Amino acid sequence: MRNDLEREHWTTRLGFILAAAGSAVGLGNIWRFPYITGEEGGAAFLLIYLLFIVIIGYPVMVTEMTIGRKSQRNPVGAFKALGGC
Repeated sequence: MRNDLEREHWTTRLGFILAAAGSAVGLGNIWRFPYITGEEGGAAFLLIYLLFIVIIGYPVMVTEMTIGRKSQRNPVGAFKALGGC
């Protein structure tokens, strides 16, 4: 019987890269609103939006990936291990 707190591993590095690329393509939909706003004269908004993506989004993404790789558990198990519960 499989323990629910254990995580499956990527069998190949290519699999991980393809999954990350698929996620990035899905996240490409986020660009529609800023693009339309920029086209209509909201370039200042677009610059602030990109700044926040870099300042907030990137560190959060790296932190989540680091926690997942270090704990080798599913999201709930990873945060339980991190919190010491």
